[in-house]
Amino acid sequence: MPKRVDHEQRRRQIGEALLRIASTRGLQSATMREVAAEAGVSLRLVQYYFHTKEELLVAALAYLGEQLTERVSASIRALGPVTARSVVHGTLTAVLPTDEESVRLTRAYTGFYTLVFSDPELAERHGATYPDKLESLLARNIAAAQETGEVAADVDPALAAAALLALTNGLGSSVLGGQRDGAAALRVLEDQLGRLFHRPS
Repeated sequence: MPKRVDHEQRRRQIGEALLRIASTRGLQSATMREVAAEAGVSLRLVQYYFHTKEELLVAALAYLGEQLTERVSASIRALGPVTARSVVHGTLTAVLPTDEESVRLTRAYTGFYTLVFSDPELAERHGATYPDKLESLLARNIAAAQETGEVAADVDPALAAAALLALTNGLGSSVLGGQRDGAAALRVLEDQLGRLFHRPS
């Protein structure tokens, strides 16, 4: 009896091969043939599951989003009871490259966005999906923290969320570039979170 092929598993195998390339060598010159070699499958099989490189990029980005979501969820759970503050803290510290897994995720995202933003049409279609979701999540929780008195009433949640995410992304780049290590970046982020959040009176 012929072995049954798990098509989603095969798609994921190929998509994760692209993510490995993104996190180690970048995506500017990555070809479908290179992805096939990384995945240990034939070029024909890659083309069977993904008709264009853009289809493969979008699928790989979705897998990367799943991995980051799992990391964020675990980070929030590790802080104890879920509160607005723990969601903001857990989300941003999970995104910051402070260990091997988060460095890999950050490098993969950097590889993807370097490619996307060199192609205006690709950027328009796929460039801001995940950052927009993160920013909205942060803004909602900062607003919720205002209701409990943990964030000052005059803070604009949307602006604060955008600033924190931009800070985290900048710190991530400084870690990858060797300006500071993950622990130093985390201290900067936690200092800013401490300025935003305070214990309700």
